[in-house]
Amino acid sequence: MDSDGTQDARGTHAHPVPRPAEPTDTPAAPRNGPAAPYNSAATPYEAPAVPPRPTRAPGMPPPAARPGVAPHPSHPGAPVADWLDQPRPAVEPGIWRYGYSPPKVARQGRRLAPVTIVGFVVPLVVGLLVWSLWRHGSLPYQWTTLKLLTPDDWWWAGTTSPKGYQGAEVKTVADGVFFAILVYAMARLGSWYDVVRHFVTRREQPARALTAALGALIVLAFVFPSWFGLGWDALPVQDPLFSLIVLLNGGDYGVFASKPLTDGLYALITLLVLWPFARIGGWWPLAKETLAARARAGTAEAGQPAVDRRPSQWPELREAGQHQAADVLAAEVHAGRMNDVDCVRVGHMWTLARARARVSSFTDTVLREGGAAWTHPSGTRDLPGRAARHDLLAGQVRIGQWAAGDRTPLAYSGAGAALAPDTLGTSLLAVGPSGSGKTRHLIRPVVESLGLQALAGQCAVVAVCAAGTPLGPDSAYDVAVRLGDPASVHDLDPYADTDDPDEAAAFLAEGLVGDLDMVSGQRAVTALAQLLGPYRAAYGRFPALPVLRVLLEGEASALAALSGALTGEEHAAQRRELDARARQAGTAGDPGPVLADRLAVLDRPAFAEFFGGDGGSARPFSLRAVAHHPLRVRIELPDRGHEEASRIVTRLLLAQFAAVASADERAHFVCLVLDDATGAVTTESVRRIQRLRSRNAGVVLALRTVGDVPEALHGPLYAAVGCRMAFSGVTTWDGGRFAEAWGTQWVETRDVARHTVFADQPMTRAIHALRKLVTGRAVTTEAVTVRQVERERWSASELAHGVPAGHAVLSLTSVRGEHAPPLLVDLRG
Repeated sequence: MDSDGTQDARGTHAHPVPRPAEPTDTPAAPRNGPAAPYNSAATPYEAPAVPPRPTRAPGMPPPAARPGVAPHPSHPGAPVADWLDQPRPAVEPGIWRYGYSPPKVARQGRRLAPVTIVGFVVPLVVGLLVWSLWRHGSLPYQWTTLKLLTPDDWWWAGTTSPKGYQGAEVKTVADGVFFAILVYAMARLGSWYDVVRHFVTRREQPARALTAALGALIVLAFVFPSWFGLGWDALPVQDPLFSLIVLLNGGDYGVFASKPLTDGLYALITLLVLWPFARIGGWWPLAKETLAARARAGTAEAGQPAVDRRPSQWPELREAGQHQAADVLAAEVHAGRMNDVDCVRVGHMWTLARARARVSSFTDTVLREGGAAWTHPSGTRDLPGRAARHDLLAGQVRIGQWAAGDRTPLAYSGAGAALAPDTLGTSLLAVGPSGSGKTRHLIRPVVESLGLQALAGQCAVVAVCAAGTPLGPDSAYDVAVRLGDPASVHDLDPYADTDDPDEAAAFLAEGLVGDLDMVSGQRAVTALAQLLGPYRAAYGRFPALPVLRVLLEGEASALAALSGALTGEEHAAQRRELDARARQAGTAGDPGPVLADRLAVLDRPAFAEFFGGDGGSARPFSLRAVAHHPLRVRIELPDRGHEEASRIVTRLLLAQFAAVASADERAHFVCLVLDDATGAVTTESVRRIQRLRSRNAGVVLALRTVGDVPEALHGPLYAAVGCRMAFSGVTTWDGGRFAEAWGTQWVETRDVARHTVFADQPMTRAIHALRKLVTGRAVTTEAVTVRQVERERWSASELAHGVPAGHAVLSLTSVRGEHAPPLLVDLRG
């Protein structure tokens, strides 16, 4: 990929996502052999015994010399540092976070609405007009109220002219009272609050405080113009206060000879003017925060340097006092000896170390091994190749670009579309015909991303696909199981390494007859448990599938041999189980023959060395291992001539995965990816998928058509998964299921009706006739009706015929409950 995951819809970044680190002289670990297992009893901070293999192919130039890679401005040849320091803002689910910036259109949405501007200007203009009329005495009954509230001897008879100082001073007080009422009315009736919030309160500190301070200075300049050397008249604030004091003091102007009193009045007026601006600007919280910061700085050690907040400098370690470990890791990063997998792996181990109070062990390991600490037991520090764009720091893989359109919210328009464990944890259902790009644009990027996260110790992935499916080379996996291939190194344990006969019976019953309505699931589980329990009690292990088939067929010699092995009083219960199975054999409701027929599909010469068969040299692999270790597993199913066997194994794997993922507590995410889930969805599997969300696990199901799922399970399946994806080319029947799952939304519609105008007056009719003669159209009027209606987000017809090739409609739900509506994704973007 040219951009290598660093280009998004907003622009192009100079530094690509980091590739493998510098090679070492250690030879590569053998592939397709037994992966070095995790030692669950050992501390998670001990380095594995397997030496790390080279993470860059021989002959590849070092990072600084690679074409198209610009070095860091202060650290030459450190693309990993640039990748770490890229901003990753918090965004809506499904948005590619690497270098994301909000679209310009979204910023324009913060502009004031015209109605808000009008609501601010009109009251201001009206208030200035009313104040001008008041000053000129032009308002009706302006002084009537004042004369009614004051003695008559203050005024000359029949006029509003004052006789003495009382009338003159009370008019000044009246000016101040009317001005205060007028300002309050303008602020309440107008949209001043919205304007102040837009320009002042929505800003971050200290810009908010400075903006409010500027407004306060402007108002003080109108209240005390003489202080600023200005020549205009002051607002009626200080003069009414002084006049009120004169009236209360009986006309004694000598009281103002006291300088403390005068200064106190000026200070009071200033505080009253500044008080609303202090609240708007948040001066008091800012002052407390500033003083607290100074106090903390004063108590800190003298000369302690500030922590560099760039992620490439490992600030979390420095804040915890682990400066030596942070210096080692920063030097490894800037020297190009760590790639993105190394950085995420070490960061993950630091999180675990703090949670488990093992910081000292973490520091010792980092100082001893540097960026190669806690390398995956396989010795691999990167995948052999990457076909998709990955951002491991955010745990995302980019699968395309959200298409711009009327349906797309501004935050998504043109942004990259990405998947992460927080969305895959709610499980994903993808439906599209063959050739629509499910494997190329969805399955392989997801498997590749989970494989990289497995190398960082954060995830385990099991990819189930047909033989020859392009999901990367075998060297990209720790375990590769090829059922039906004699050269396969690993075999599949049909019992998932369990010692509970009932649990093993539940696995097998789900895989063998889970898709059959004529066989009761509980009866099938009971029949299998009645054989598995006695066999394990007699021989210490579960039977191979051919042996189990013979027992299910009710062969007398096989049952007698098993019964003869159960001697002793301790096996009395197991003998009763076996006797009950013998009595049920051959009855009308016996599920044994059906189970045996399904087992016959797996008991074929092609699978003679698999499923624990005799003579098999492959090492058995249990799916339970992914619940304990961050493994990368690939299971290839036989395709040609063994379709039914593939479906049985797929159902078996889905049942085992749901059981092991829900049983154990673990720190890493586990995911099962089914490239073809045809026949795998059953009633019981749907129930188990619903429970995975709370167990830090998820599944990805890919189907050619929803018709591959029993019709009764269509609704429950769509309800069980949180993420749904409809590829281009789905049928209207499949699209109808997606339309029902995505529901409806309220939209605003405008209906315009044109009505012909019929005139009654001769002159009007003549004018209309002349207008029709000139324009060629009759005179009409328009009636516009705006209403809210409920419509489908995506209709079945739109999904079937309106999705372009190379596109898909995707909706997401995160494990935290965040939603992304169904939007169109360009999978080639």
